[in-house]
Amino acid sequence: MLGTKLRFGAFIAPFHPIDENPTLAIQRDLELVQWMDQLGYEEAWIGEHHSAAYELIASPEVFIAAAAERTKHIRLGTGVASLPYHHPMMLADRINQLDHMTRGRVMFGVGPGALVSDAFMMGIPVAKQRDRMDEALDVLVPLMRGETVTHESDWFNLVNARLQMAPYSRPSVEIAVASQVSPTGARAAGKHGAGLLSLGATTSAGFNSLAANWAIAEEQAAAHGQAMDRSRWRLVGQMHIAETKDKAIEQIRFGLEKWIYYFREIANLPMVPDNFSGDPVEAYLALGQAVVGTPDEAIERIQQLVDESGGFGCFLLMAHNWARWEDTKRSYEMIARYVVPHFQQLNVNRRASMEWVGANKTEFTSQTRAAVGARIVSHMMEKGAENIRPEIVAMIQGAGEPSKS
Repeated sequence: MLGTKLRFGAFIAPFHPIDENPTLAIQRDLELVQWMDQLGYEEAWIGEHHSAAYELIASPEVFIAAAAERTKHIRLGTGVASLPYHHPMMLADRINQLDHMTRGRVMFGVGPGALVSDAFMMGIPVAKQRDRMDEALDVLVPLMRGETVTHESDWFNLVNARLQMAPYSRPSVEIAVASQVSPTGARAAGKHGAGLLSLGATTSAGFNSLAANWAIAEEQAAAHGQAMDRSRWRLVGQMHIAETKDKAIEQIRFGLEKWIYYFREIANLPMVPDNFSGDPVEAYLALGQAVVGTPDEAIERIQQLVDESGGFGCFLLMAHNWARWEDTKRSYEMIARYVVPHFQQLNVNRRASMEWVGANKTEFTSQTRAAVGARIVSHMMEKGAENIRPEIVAMIQGAGEPSKS
């Protein structure tokens, strides 16, 4: 019996260096989602950021609306909507509209906001971001189900608030909470029975936190009468794949150093350690945080994640722009061609069929020759052997075997 299919997708912050045209960069992000849709990827999650120059998408909802018109199958999520930055009613209404516009292809990823600089510009105390995320989620969950909510807060109020359109997806749009190392996201996901987006799963800290964060989510779910579903657990990891490891390493020299600079000197996320030094590519690969190599290496790392976590529903590639665009597209294609089939058992029946036919080749060949021979004999009896090749006649008469059947 075939097992559950592991889904694949991408987590698109995105990351674009400041030496390129931002308009074209956003267009390329749309092209990436289109390419993923063609290759059969199941999900794409789009980030929200407002400062620091690299992560250019300010409104994942606007991006999703455009991407939905260019794609057919792939599901599209906010990855994530920063809840402290929005009035919950307005955000819920926008997501609900997208749910209808995409006919249920939208997903609602939420978090407290990753960049402190974003919160600073809006006058939001950093110490309040996670509290506000929790408070907003408490009202967003019933709102997204079409319920009526009244709530008074020091930063937003709701008075008999209700979405004017019932949700397209029932009971509501799928909600997922971002989680990295701290238990904040896991606790919120458990409280509401939401999905979990585990960022940085291939980093050492993220990898070591997987089982613990899921246990926290399950504990919170039990305490609030909810249940966690592993199929709605997404793990985000860094990969770039090519035909050989050396080729993959050479390709990421195009953009890895700029990505490292962003996380070391600009962003406040712990993606690169403070003591990082030396050749940027060699030093970063030595950390073991990314898979840069072949499809077999990607399979090995994802299997480690499956084993460490106890099982999850979707692996998301962090879209990093380390390589040139054509090489990036090729990496996504190679993963779709050679990694996805391993975890979705796409070739199990093909392999079984090939082995069965191979094991019975002698018998099948004998039957085929007998059937063909009977037809030839029938023709010879009716018309003679004048137009039959001599070697065929010899085979029928038992004098020899034809060189080709």
